[in-house]
Amino acid sequence: MPIVNRLADFHDEITAWRRDFHENPEILYETVRTAEKVAELLKGFGVDEVVTGIGQTGVVGVIKGKNGGTGKTIGMRADMDALPINEITGKEYASKTPGKMHACGHDGHTSMLLGAAKYLAETRNFDGTVVVIFQPAEEGGAGAKAMIDDGLMTRWNIDEVYGMHNYPGMPVGEFAIRKGALMAATDEFHVKITGRGGHAAKPHETIDPIVAGSQIVTALQTIASRNADPLKSVVVSVTVFEAGNAFNVIPQEATLRGTVRTLDPGVRELAEERFKTIVTSIAEGMGATAEIDYILGYPVVVNHDEETDFAAKIAEEVAGQGKVNRDLPPMMGGEDFAYMLEERPGAFIFAGNGDSAGLHHPMYDFDDNAIPYGCSYWVRLAETALPAAA
Repeated sequence: MPIVNRLADFHDEITAWRRDFHENPEILYETVRTAEKVAELLKGFGVDEVVTGIGQTGVVGVIKGKNGGTGKTIGMRADMDALPINEITGKEYASKTPGKMHACGHDGHTSMLLGAAKYLAETRNFDGTVVVIFQPAEEGGAGAKAMIDDGLMTRWNIDEVYGMHNYPGMPVGEFAIRKGALMAATDEFHVKITGRGGHAAKPHETIDPIVAGSQIVTALQTIASRNADPLKSVVVSVTVFEAGNAFNVIPQEATLRGTVRTLDPGVRELAEERFKTIVTSIAEGMGATAEIDYILGYPVVVNHDEETDFAAKIAEEVAGQGKVNRDLPPMMGGEDFAYMLEERPGAFIFAGNGDSAGLHHPMYDFDDNAIPYGCSYWVRLAETALPAAA
């Protein structure tokens, strides 16, 4: 079954919401205006319950089926937050706020779920309950966890939960998914190396933290090449190396920062253990000391088998045969929908965004042609998961 005709009729209206969100981006938990607009629209659709302030600025809408909501409940989630990036698209609806833009398509995710909510509230062609979840702070703020901690799953008795993200480079109208580990755990590290500063012409009188840090950067790559199972993925990236401010001074301190990405809990533990051992040992071996702050970030996004098969089936009904990749390779990017999948069975799917700039790029823009496909996916998923009695 292709895209829903009624949703195609909503296309211009949904596009207008999307572009309004795009013009007015808000980051992390600052999604106050966005949340207010989402809540206002949901109330206008006639959904049965609209609750704001879940996970600080999250919004929840509850839509009951023809049987009054008795039975199963499914959650469908969209993220609302933007990124601290200066937009350079030149679009007429480009960001009005310098230093902030929707560079990951969350404006599209929010608008597509709103479109589905409007249709479902109008038709009610299902039994059970649909909970539409509009989440803040996906981009590094763990908004999903904040909403869960505020009782998201238990307050509305959610049985299954589903998420969607756009995918640049995949044609509009196509989808991709996989069972099991889909996206990586995203851990972060901060290391301060303390040596003994001095004159650059007298290195023998110093303990050079730059040399120690350089040795550490190189040695950390052995976690992937010599410690982890070569069939299991791990990425250790040092992305910040700060030290010194003069050409003739060996500094007292150096700072390293970066990220560790893994797709397996055992490898995640191994990487943390080896990281700490390598950093400490090399620093001590060179006469320096190292202070390590190793921060566990988002867990691995793990799709549940049965729910992944179901999501892929729904996507194929919308997109057509051969338009759903059921074996998308895992990726080392992170996504806090992982917390929701730890709480309830469900699946996270990608929808094509066409030949756009990549995610988090200042030229990125969500493709509005994807709206009917995303909305139809949500509607068909709800109506099939919660079939109305004959």
